[in-house]
Amino acid sequence: MAFAALGSATGTADRTPLKTSRVAMLLLLPGLAYLLLFFLTPLVSLVVTSVEQPVPFGDVGQFQLAFNLQNYAEIGLHYLPHFARAGLFAILATFFALLISYPLAYFIGVKARRWPALQAVLLTLVIAPFFVSFLLRTLAWKAIMSDDSTLVSVLRSLSILPSDGHLTGTWFSVVFGLTYNFIPFMTLPIYASLERLDLRYLEAGSDLYASPASTFWRVTVPLSAPGIVSGTLLTFIPASGDYINASSSFLGSVQTQMIGNVIQSKFLETEQYPTAAAMSVALMAVIVVLVAGYVATTGTEDLL
Repeated sequence: MAFAALGSATGTADRTPLKTSRVAMLLLLPGLAYLLLFFLTPLVSLVVTSVEQPVPFGDVGQFQLAFNLQNYAEIGLHYLPHFARAGLFAILATFFALLISYPLAYFIGVKARRWPALQAVLLTLVIAPFFVSFLLRTLAWKAIMSDDSTLVSVLRSLSILPSDGHLTGTWFSVVFGLTYNFIPFMTLPIYASLERLDLRYLEAGSDLYASPASTFWRVTVPLSAPGIVSGTLLTFIPASGDYINASSSFLGSVQTQMIGNVIQSKFLETEQYPTAAAMSVALMAVIVVLVAGYVATTGTEDLL
C-alpha cells in the first residue's frame, strides 16, 4: 500500500509540471499572436519592400521584388546628413530632458512623499500633456515662437535675438520641441525608481558623514539607474524617428529635416516605398546598435 501511494504521488508530481507548462503556453499564445501579427509581419514586409524595384513601364507606386540593394546604397549617397542630424537632435533632446526631468522626478518621488496630495497634483501635471494631441502641443509652440509673437519681440528688444532673427526653423526650436514633448517619457520612469527608494539609505549616508552631494551621487543616482536607463531609451528612440517637430509645417525647416521627414515624404508624397523602407530598416538597425552599445557601456543589462 505504501509503495502504491508513493507511486501515485510520484506520478501526480510528474504530471504537474507538464500541466503547468501547457497552461503557461496557453496564456502566452495571445501575446505571441499579437507580436506575430503586429510586429513580426510588418517588419518582414518592410524588409521585403526595401529590396524591391519599380515595375518596368508600370504606374507610379508599382514595385516588384528584385533584391535591389541600390535602395540602401542611395542612403549613403544622399541621406547621411539626415541620419546624423536625427542622431544629434535626439541625443541633445535626451540630454536636456534628463536635466529637466531628474530634479522634477526627485522632488516628486523623494521630497514630496510627506505631502501625498502635492505628490498627486505634481504627477497629474506631468501626465497632463498626454491629454492634448502631440500635434496641437507642437502647433502651440510654433505660435509662441513665431516671428510676430510676444516672446520673439521681447528677445529682440533685449538683443538676445537679432532684429531679423527667428526661433522657428532653427535647430534650437526642433530640439526644444523634442525635449518638451518627451519630458513625460523621461520623468515617469525616473519617478518610479525614486519613489521606491528607501530613504534610510540617505539617512545612512548622512550618519556616515557623507555630504549631501556625495550621498546623491553615490547612493541616489546608482539606485535610480533603472529609471534613468528606461527614460533615456524611451526618449531617444522615438526622438530619433520623429518627423513632426523638424517639419517645416511645425518647428523646423528644410535645413533641419531629420531622416523621419525624408521617410514620411517618400512614403506619403512621392510614393518611393522601397527607398523609404530601406531608410526605415537602416534607422532601426542604427538605433538597435546604439542602444545595445549604451546598455553595454553603462553595465545596465540586468536593470532593464
